[in-house]
Amino acid sequence: MEHQAEKSNGRHDSDHPVVSFLGPVSSYTHQTALQRFNDNEYGFEPASSITGVFEAVQSGAADFGVVPFENSTNGAVIFTLDLLADRQSMYADISVCDEAYLDVSHYLLGHKAAVTSSPEMSGASTPTSLIPSPLKPRSKPLSSIKHIKRIYTHPQAFGQCEIFLGAYLKGIERIDVSSTSKAAELVKEDKTGTSAAIASSLAAEIHGLDVLAKAIEDREDNTTRFFILRKGVDETAKHTGNPTKSLISFTVDHRSPGALADVLECFRNKKLNLTSINSRPTRIVPFQYIFFVEFEGSLRHDPDGRVKGALSDLEKYAQSWRLLGSWEDKLVR
Repeated sequence: MEHQAEKSNGRHDSDHPVVSFLGPVSSYTHQTALQRFNDNEYGFEPASSITGVFEAVQSGAADFGVVPFENSTNGAVIFTLDLLADRQSMYADISVCDEAYLDVSHYLLGHKAAVTSSPEMSGASTPTSLIPSPLKPRSKPLSSIKHIKRIYTHPQAFGQCEIFLGAYLKGIERIDVSSTSKAAELVKEDKTGTSAAIASSLAAEIHGLDVLAKAIEDREDNTTRFFILRKGVDETAKHTGNPTKSLISFTVDHRSPGALADVLECFRNKKLNLTSINSRPTRIVPFQYIFFVEFEGSLRHDPDGRVKGALSDLEKYAQSWRLLGSWEDKLVR
């Protein structure tokens, strides 16, 4: 795995299609990209932000993009949703063409204290009259972490490790950064040794950091789903016969009672199962929203016309809507 990371550090053969991913190297998105694309056939380019991935795909600088979409513990990645909302029509050609799942185990990385002592809980796991049976973290620090004054990571990772942080690092400053691997980079650069990062074991290897705690995520089944982006639609893609999913965005007239229910009824009437619903502010009128609905089925492989029928009916109730893509369902159930 370490060899793959070095091979994919911003260098690619111009004859190979390019995959843009949320970097830096060793990020969970990078690991997903390597899992999804053969590194002998594709070049890999890290982007400093999710916006950078969208820009690379839209401009044609990259053939594919890999971005996190949602986590099983902490929900949707709002940065990705906001870009899919495309309020300024900057990414009109981008579509979702595939998905990938990655089991995510978080590590607390940093520098071991010069003087070792037993790790102590911060009090969040101590029973009280209000919370007689508090949740216990799945793991304990491997060494003292009393010297840690700040923690860097992606906002999603903070949300996935709340129990451990509440037990051992309660009240410690939290600093949001663009990715977990960026957090590891910043900790490596901090010469005081008082910073820590929540990142992967691969990030520890690449940046030469000590592992202060392993498997600090709240749930053992912590999984992140990633979207694979491309420009336009691959008309040559063959249908494998496996189940498919699609994603649309739409707006409704918020002054019309039942407008959202009317849209959702279009899918129920055609017996199309909805797999997720999200929303983001329109940023045009306060407290009005762009909705995202993911459903089972694909307009391109629609033998009984149910998807076509549902989308045709939707036009009667939605002010605007956009098909954001269709892909093969990769969720193992």
